[in-house]
Amino acid sequence: MHVLIVNDDGPPSQVSSPYVHSFISELQVIGATVSVVLPHTQRSWIGKAHLVGKTVTPTYFRPGTLHTDDGTTHDRPRSEGDDGEEWILVDGTPASCAQIGIHHYFKEKGPIDLVVSGPNYGRNSTALFALSSGTVGGAMEAAVCGKRAIALSYAFFNRNHDPVIIKGASVAAVKVVKYLHENWKEGVDLYSVNVPLLEGIESPATKILYTHMLQNYWASGSSFEPVDAEDELSPEESEAMIREKGEQGKEVDALSAETKPKTGLRHQKFKWAPRFHDVYASVETSEPGNDGWAVAKGHISITPLKANFMHGGEDLIGTELHLGNGKDESTTLEASTEKLSLTEHGPNVCALVDYEDAYVEPKILAALRKHIPSISTVTDASELPKDAKVVNWSAYEKIPFEQLMEKPESMLCCSYIIRKALIRKHHLALTVRHHVAKNPSSILSSTFPLTCDFELDFAEFLDEALMEAYEVADSLSRNEADDKPASEREWWILKPGMSDRGQGIRLFSTTEELTEIFESFDEDSDDEEDDEEQEEREGDTSVVTSQLRHFVAQKYVHPPLLIDNRKFHIRTYVLAVGGLRVFVYKPMLALFAAKEYSPPWESAEDLAAHLTNTCLQSGEREGSVRTFWELKELAEKDATDIWEKICKTVAETFEGAARGQRVHFQTLPNAFEIFGVDFVVAADMSVSLLEVNSYPDFKQTGDDLGAVIEGLLEETVKIAVAPFFGVTAEQEVEKEGSGMVKVLDIGLGSF
Repeated sequence: MHVLIVNDDGPPSQVSSPYVHSFISELQVIGATVSVVLPHTQRSWIGKAHLVGKTVTPTYFRPGTLHTDDGTTHDRPRSEGDDGEEWILVDGTPASCAQIGIHHYFKEKGPIDLVVSGPNYGRNSTALFALSSGTVGGAMEAAVCGKRAIALSYAFFNRNHDPVIIKGASVAAVKVVKYLHENWKEGVDLYSVNVPLLEGIESPATKILYTHMLQNYWASGSSFEPVDAEDELSPEESEAMIREKGEQGKEVDALSAETKPKTGLRHQKFKWAPRFHDVYASVETSEPGNDGWAVAKGHISITPLKANFMHGGEDLIGTELHLGNGKDESTTLEASTEKLSLTEHGPNVCALVDYEDAYVEPKILAALRKHIPSISTVTDASELPKDAKVVNWSAYEKIPFEQLMEKPESMLCCSYIIRKALIRKHHLALTVRHHVAKNPSSILSSTFPLTCDFELDFAEFLDEALMEAYEVADSLSRNEADDKPASEREWWILKPGMSDRGQGIRLFSTTEELTEIFESFDEDSDDEEDDEEQEEREGDTSVVTSQLRHFVAQKYVHPPLLIDNRKFHIRTYVLAVGGLRVFVYKPMLALFAAKEYSPPWESAEDLAAHLTNTCLQSGEREGSVRTFWELKELAEKDATDIWEKICKTVAETFEGAARGQRVHFQTLPNAFEIFGVDFVVAADMSVSLLEVNSYPDFKQTGDDLGAVIEGLLEETVKIAVAPFFGVTAEQEVEKEGSGMVKVLDIGLGSF
């Protein structure tokens, strides 16, 4: 198969053309002969235009590494015998590229069997996009030249242009392109194919639908904004801004010139600033079955067209394409079609996903679409359909809790309003202390290290603060009274009550050492550096001003269990649902310190041997994160015993917060939340709870173990989200081998 590639975004560029190189690479993987003619610069929104009177001049592009901008452009082609891949760039339009590629180059490779225009940077679904699209225009030009043509577009939903996700989209696109070429429908001149840029889109579970093109119209006024000349952007910058705003359904914020009342004509310039709300509003109000609807649902859409924008292959529209899932998917592409019902789609269900994490947000979207096929997704509350049932899976600050409590039957969210009893270290210590006092036989009496909380603003008030933490004061006095060597002292770890990422953590065993620590905090607090900048410095454990006042001192667990002479902690993901069921996710992680372990009296100043937070580690992190159940150094019996202790500890911790600290842990029937709970194992195999984290940093899992997070999110959707929408998926969780284990079900309801 000889494929000619044209596009409207130009040569590979991480700003304006991030997908074309990946797609070409995947075509070459299946053995296709690929020829390439592209515009030398951005030519989007130009349709099937030609530049009249323009003499088109080629240059020659030699691609570099995938997902980089290190390709080179040359005035002359390679010398004969000089091997290497080379593409042609022309200073024309996508339609010009199609004409020149079909008629003037590549004769030595044989006839061109198929022209693919794209992949476009952004969707080309609905008439408003397609009628202006240079991508569709390039395919249309190839069609009127008598060639089979496909306009290919990648619809993105956020700025996470992860190479793995791009590769997945390209693998899926190549399968579809190969199938369409081998099964071309009579009467079709070209296909418009839209592939959502979502994690797992290449999976056999992804729906591939034949659709019609939604007819829509600009309804909100002009698509141009007046601008000042000095505010002009380059074509590449303009297209990147338009696409990034448009793919998220947001308006383009053009820089408007002053518009003072004035008689007569006024000299001004105008910038293309389309009102994408018209496109997305038309999709939301449309009936199922069109290309815009399919992309919004996370499906791949195929729209068969004539070379006059009429639909071709009318009998295909409304059917689903199934690509065979044989072992060799590049050659085994048997397909069948299944007629879809476009009227039976259940309730209007929607997910507002604005998680602000490029690592985890695509995984959330993939999990929702996999287990709730009828769900639509948006990134802004203004885009929510009326009367929809909604799950709000967003950053804590963006959740409308007042609205959530007013509409418990129609709105679900991913966080409780108040959970200080768990996530603030000083509150957690109080929660455990009260629970153990009421329940002396609780496992928390042995799995939560002695922890004392106190308040302190400045080092000079330390003596007064230690009066509250009398257990710490007594321990330090014993250490000092007998003049014990450091190796025989009780060691403590200091933690600011509201810090995270290892900030402010210190080791101490004497009052003098503790005083020096707080004096250093005083110096840090006087530093003029911005708190946010200080927090973002990798490997920095200094404490910022906002974290001062509340502290806990906790007995240091020594000696810890070591593997390869490195300390580690266990990250356990816990799902709390409603008020209150609690599940522990069995695939736990082991997070290792950056350096080999040495006892605190030898390395109190060098925390790299003691702190296991991966966010503190710079440079190579190989082996820093492993799955707990694959730690071959740990006997199966010991691993099982650790797991059972963790489950019991989690259950009693959450019950203690829910029953005994209801002011600081308020459950809601229409909320759920994922927590990251950290444990450390001592050399004697005892287990100690360290802390509970809200909105845990999933990125620390890394790409190699990304399946752990994907499984967690899928189980969360099954348990917490799908039943809210009437989708019965939770019973799957109770099956043997499920990743989630229920440890608590006390049904307290809301506060």
